[in-house]
Amino acid sequence: MSPLWTSTAIAHATGGKASRDFGVAGVAFDSREIAAGDLFVAMKGAQSDGHDFVARAFAAGAGGVLVERPVEGPHVLVNDSAEALVRLGVESRRRTNAKVIGVTGSAGKTSTKEALFQAFDRISMGNAHRSLKSYNNHVGVPLSLARMPEHADFGIFEMGMNHAGELSELTRMVKPNVALVTTIAPAHIEYFGTEEKIADAKGEIFEGLTGEAVAVLPYDSPHIKRLYAKASRHARRIITFGAGEGADVRAVEQVAAPGGGTLVTARLPEARLSFTVSAPGAHWVQNALAVLAVVDGLGGDLAVAGLALAELPGLPGRGARRRIALDRGGEALLIDESYNANPASVAATLAQISQEAGKRKVAVIGAMKELGALSESLHAGLAEPILQAGVDLVLLVGAETAPLGAALRNKLTLHEVADAAGAVALLPRLLKDGDVILVKGSNSVGLSRLIAELSAEKV
Repeated sequence: MSPLWTSTAIAHATGGKASRDFGVAGVAFDSREIAAGDLFVAMKGAQSDGHDFVARAFAAGAGGVLVERPVEGPHVLVNDSAEALVRLGVESRRRTNAKVIGVTGSAGKTSTKEALFQAFDRISMGNAHRSLKSYNNHVGVPLSLARMPEHADFGIFEMGMNHAGELSELTRMVKPNVALVTTIAPAHIEYFGTEEKIADAKGEIFEGLTGEAVAVLPYDSPHIKRLYAKASRHARRIITFGAGEGADVRAVEQVAAPGGGTLVTARLPEARLSFTVSAPGAHWVQNALAVLAVVDGLGGDLAVAGLALAELPGLPGRGARRRIALDRGGEALLIDESYNANPASVAATLAQISQEAGKRKVAVIGAMKELGALSESLHAGLAEPILQAGVDLVLLVGAETAPLGAALRNKLTLHEVADAAGAVALLPRLLKDGDVILVKGSNSVGLSRLIAELSAEKV
């Protein structure tokens, strides 16, 4: 099997010098993630220097390393490892004929990226590539590009941003054939001030469009005209998705599927498709419509994409569901949305829990970060969707949730704790047989610890 990269190709792409000939099967910048045959990129960070872990990487089976100073073992020597990784990603994009999809948005990026991968992996019979985890920043994107096999048929890349200009830089690396914006919401509004500015920043993804140059937009967004104007300057074709009557890809019928999920009939520009979305929740129907819009934009097999949507696996931190045994006997349904949170995504998952059958509905809501001056009002604004969802018990985690606690006081059973450790200590004592438990919060709150504790998976 031919290597992903040879030392000659790495040196050519990065402007570096190889110590000797070698080949690698993968790329990583975290020595703890090195697999046999990988290239370890030793980068200097704010807290540590990757060069200190070169020996660990070789011990783990690294096939070579990318370094700024000579080391023992096969390596390519460069002036700047971080810049070299970018160059490697750019070269990977240049050498491939894959159809490339770029995904951004305030919510649903990772979930939709994974759904797109499942669809295109099935369409290509196993020859699709995507960015892993949430590798969507100035380091994660070039890493994900560098990991793409030269002969892949499709590549799906998630792109995120905290500030204006960041997506512009990333999309010019990725050069997507199709660029998708999932939704616009006040995530990272601390750095932007208004949703309009967030929409403008998300619209930067269209600047890198190439080839088919298709833009896929959320029709129901109040910022659709703003996104459309930006997309029209770069895209040859614009496809909208959503619930509105004018959406190009729209669900005309949807009913609950046996055992969870949704049966959907969707209307597309030149087709009509009935399929099942295995993941429950109205937000997943919207994700599915976005997937179909992208597949349609690339002329892919819509029926095969529908089959992939019917078999989507649950994603840890993004909707994974499991039955858990309770300390006091009985069991409960745990819905793991612990990875990230903003007002739109919290409201969407609360709407989901309202449809779940259970004796009680329990919501663990962690603080939403990077909301700036709007933090108090946006946290307090979650009171209405919580009450509308019929939640019986709420556990709030983090100081930022205090305004929400004030809005909910005396309206349901309410508990408040300072941090994830407090949630881990308290929640198991509150749970009862038949509960449905939603855990949702920004990743930095650390509610994954609570998921691990409830699932008896100690980390």
